[in-house]
Amino acid sequence: MFTVVGEHVFPFLRTLGGDDSTYAHHMKDARFTIPTAALLAKVVDLLDQVPMEDRDTKGDLYEYMLGKIATAGTNGQFRTPRHIIRLMVEMTAPGPKDVICDPACGTAGFLVAAGEYLRERHPEILRDAKQKAHFHQHAFHGFDFDNTMLRIGSMNMLLHGVENPDIRYRDSLAQDHAGEEERYTLVLANPPFAGSLDYENTAKDLQQIVKTKKTELLFLALFLRLLKPGGRAAVIVPDGVLFGSSKAHKELRWMLIEDQKLDAVISLPGGVFKPYAGVSTAILLFTKTNSGGTDEVWFYDCDADGWSLDDKRTPLLPDDKLGVVPTTTLSADDHAKNNLPDILARWRERDGKERKRPRTAQSFCVPKADLVAQGYDLSLNRYKEVVHEEAQHRPPQEILADLAKLEVEIQQGMKELGAMVG
Repeated sequence: MFTVVGEHVFPFLRTLGGDDSTYAHHMKDARFTIPTAALLAKVVDLLDQVPMEDRDTKGDLYEYMLGKIATAGTNGQFRTPRHIIRLMVEMTAPGPKDVICDPACGTAGFLVAAGEYLRERHPEILRDAKQKAHFHQHAFHGFDFDNTMLRIGSMNMLLHGVENPDIRYRDSLAQDHAGEEERYTLVLANPPFAGSLDYENTAKDLQQIVKTKKTELLFLALFLRLLKPGGRAAVIVPDGVLFGSSKAHKELRWMLIEDQKLDAVISLPGGVFKPYAGVSTAILLFTKTNSGGTDEVWFYDCDADGWSLDDKRTPLLPDDKLGVVPTTTLSADDHAKNNLPDILARWRERDGKERKRPRTAQSFCVPKADLVAQGYDLSLNRYKEVVHEEAQHRPPQEILADLAKLEVEIQQGMKELGAMVG
């Protein structure tokens, strides 16, 4: 078995998908590194106990291993929590004709989740030859400049049943993205935060949109460049993007509100990306229109995502109550530990009863005029109102009368005390 796997299986894996597929390209350097036959036998025996008939099981097993890699801290910065990815996918609701892109794809978590969503909600695409070809060949596009991540992402997509996704090496912010403009109908991404680039290395067309070295702003400019008119995006940004005071920050927010259609700002809890980072983040949802259209922006203040917000990130609820679409209805106490199902439910009502919610609620809508008045600030706390308990006010005469009565009682008590002592 050791000989077969090393000399036959791995050469086969390196060409799987055809010589011109992106999968074969990333797998060309894959090497068999299990050192002994005994260890291989042990691995095979353990895997043999897992039922592999179901495609989902293979994908789940791979996701589990990726989770362990992330927990160990190796390449963990590339992994967005799966339930946050699922929330963003559910909110954007990919359709059979969508062309989906993640320009900082890492392990391809967003693309995998979008593929699973399409399988669940649009099973007919796998029965129609044209739609099936689109799903396997043209629907999914991911870029990264880490070859290890490309290999992991390619394998992740294959194990989740996508035969030939377009996952390739590309520095998304560099000049080499020519020809990608207005190609995609949906962008799902968690781009790198807090990085800075040299002007010389950054695409000049992005610098024309927003002149900055900050990667989070450049990626937002890139998303606008990649999307077709009518295309939509759900992306994670650090809080600084929402209220930063630099010229570039303000220009980008102005652009999202005035030139495009900003749909929603979801403030995430501070510990979502622990143990790697404690940075406060938000999800932005917007539609590319090139002609404005922002009417009211929906805000949601997410306090809990179902897991503890410390470095351990342990689940706070049973499995059937976790995630975006739990199998059991959540009580009010459960909601306090997992806001995600509520986010999705209220998002679907954003053009209806959500418009009438007061700003003291967990979610509310803010008219464009208010955003303009606040200098295009998008921080939720700028608009959220706090409920103050009303104090009981009594007329001054009543208070003075009570004080006079109290003074008489004190004097009477002093006289009685004096008499007792005497």
